[in-house]
Amino acid sequence: MAALYNGLMRGEKPEGELRRGWTTGACATAAVKAAFAALRTGEFPDPVSITLPKGETPAFPLALEEKGEGWARAGIIKDAGDDPDVTHGCMVVATVREGGEGVRFRAGPGVGMVTKGGLPIPPGEPAINPVPRQMMRDVIAELGGTGVEIEISIPGGEVLALKTWNPRLGIAGGLSILGTTGIVNPFSCAAWIASIHRGIDVARAMGLRHVAGCTGSTSEDAVRNRYKLPLEAMLDMGDFAGGLLKYLRTHPVARVTIGGGFGKISKLGQGALDLHSGRSQVDLDWLADQCPELPRTKVLAANTAQEVLEMAGGIDLAQRVAAAGLATVRDVLKGAPVVADVIIVSRQGDIIAHAA
Repeated sequence: MAALYNGLMRGEKPEGELRRGWTTGACATAAVKAAFAALRTGEFPDPVSITLPKGETPAFPLALEEKGEGWARAGIIKDAGDDPDVTHGCMVVATVREGGEGVRFRAGPGVGMVTKGGLPIPPGEPAINPVPRQMMRDVIAELGGTGVEIEISIPGGEVLALKTWNPRLGIAGGLSILGTTGIVNPFSCAAWIASIHRGIDVARAMGLRHVAGCTGSTSEDAVRNRYKLPLEAMLDMGDFAGGLLKYLRTHPVARVTIGGGFGKISKLGQGALDLHSGRSQVDLDWLADQCPELPRTKVLAANTAQEVLEMAGGIDLAQRVAAAGLATVRDVLKGAPVVADVIIVSRQGDIIAHAA
């Protein structure tokens, strides 16, 4: 068992299963830790271990080590496992300089800058998402640092970004540093949906009366905490709302909760059952219909669903979207003996709407 666990920490796969990988955020954090350790001790730890948000401790081999007067640089090749990730095989580089106040972030070559609203990071900031930023702050604090400048770069990232949604979202000049768990779970529609079905089978066999399907770790944590559900009740739904709901139609449990962020639940409210960004998009016309109090032209000019939510102000737009999502859920269940509710969770992990 220890050997299997250690293999999984290295991204290895049990026979017959897809191999998982690591996010750009995890790679950047490991590179930051290696570079800052070299600044402090003169030596680069290789491999370098970090602690992910869920407590796992993978180790990353270094592909680049450079050091000069007052700075150090480390690079890690991103391994996305068996996921067809556009950033698989790219090098994530961190350059660390000590001095100044607090931990400051810069976008190096190949890392984008945010130019539009509605994203987790405000305009004018490097496209380094909140969880990776916190992970980097944590490794700096772990090594006793206070004032540090961190520059993240991805050679060739400007070209790779053209294959992503970044240009449409207003992220200019490169890729984003992403991830909420540090782990890239390999993307296989059939395998993922099959695992959802097996999760429902297990829950039914255990006699569980309440299960939950969530789009990501933030919504999963919020829903599980609200209802105090056991781990076996948490179905790793991801983007496959249809795969979960259609199976529950013929293999019912007493209650199901669907949880997700505002954008994902907006797509569910529109009637989409595959919530992946590559296969469904938020329809701003539909979103404008949900908040007629706002000028339609203003909604249609928004960059993201989150931006519409922010401009809605005192309008209870999230609750309206949750209700629309619940209507889709009930339509798919087609009268199965399953009581359903839908929860929308903010990026900070707070429940902002509940339709039941």
